[in-house]
Amino acid sequence: MNSLFEYTDTLRAPYEAFLFDASKETFPVRAHWHYFVEVLYVLQGNVEVTCDSESFVVGPDEVFICPPSSVHAIYAASYGALRYYVLKFDLNQLESSVHSSESGNIRFTSCFPTSMPRTEEFLKLSLRSQELENERNKVRDIFERCIKELNGREFGYLSITRSYICELLIQYMRRRRAMGLKINEITESKESNSINTITEYIDEHLSEELRVEDLAKRCNMSYSYFAKCFSELYGQSCKHYISFLRLCKAENMLLFTDYDLTYISQETGFCDCSHLIHAFKEKNKVTPHQYRKIHAGEGAKEF
Repeated sequence: MNSLFEYTDTLRAPYEAFLFDASKETFPVRAHWHYFVEVLYVLQGNVEVTCDSESFVVGPDEVFICPPSSVHAIYAASYGALRYYVLKFDLNQLESSVHSSESGNIRFTSCFPTSMPRTEEFLKLSLRSQELENERNKVRDIFERCIKELNGREFGYLSITRSYICELLIQYMRRRRAMGLKINEITESKESNSINTITEYIDEHLSEELRVEDLAKRCNMSYSYFAKCFSELYGQSCKHYISFLRLCKAENMLLFTDYDLTYISQETGFCDCSHLIHAFKEKNKVTPHQYRKIHAGEGAKEF
């Protein structure tokens, strides 16, 4: 059974860009996470993006940013055609060798950290209004140029794609600041990389018993310090995060397989079906059976 983690090759392919057409691809997009930032720009239709424990509806000419390491999935939020641009990139590849507020350089890893708030004001940006037509066209053009460069792979394509992504993020930040929302630079602790690694371990061992004390030891931290760092980075306790990933994996299995609840509860690390049903209903307000029935036909029956 596939994990939620989606491998991304930060060295050979630090950037990805493509046009997603739901009529030609497997849809909905199952819950997954990766170390890249993922930016969506909707062209046609409305999508529902779940980002960790929150849900957002994104429509035409709206931008949505999925922070690194966030668990996200994409569903249809309207009938009819559905098309959107996707841009994925490693923030570390964007960093300038010089960082100075006087020179105007930006440390993107600090402005778009893993701990970025999961709120609409930070993640979603609308460019629908007529007065934003020039800005809207500029953003669309950036996505199209990124797709062209990454498909063409001509001399210097990675460097020019990097410049386009930097331009997009700066445009996003300028629009936010114009709206009165200041994006402060957030310095994450040096333990962030270690905890990011442990989340891969958690993902791979969801069917097993996972004790926070043992995870702390794997990071060479005390229980209390690990719990504090994890909570600061992910905005929730490690125990809650484990339960959240298990429920996300259960949702994927309900949508994309025909497995029964007994098997799903075993694969996702729940004690039994009753425990799974109770936790699932608490998160989704419906039972697993109702969830599968509601979304019948949306998922491809292969995983």
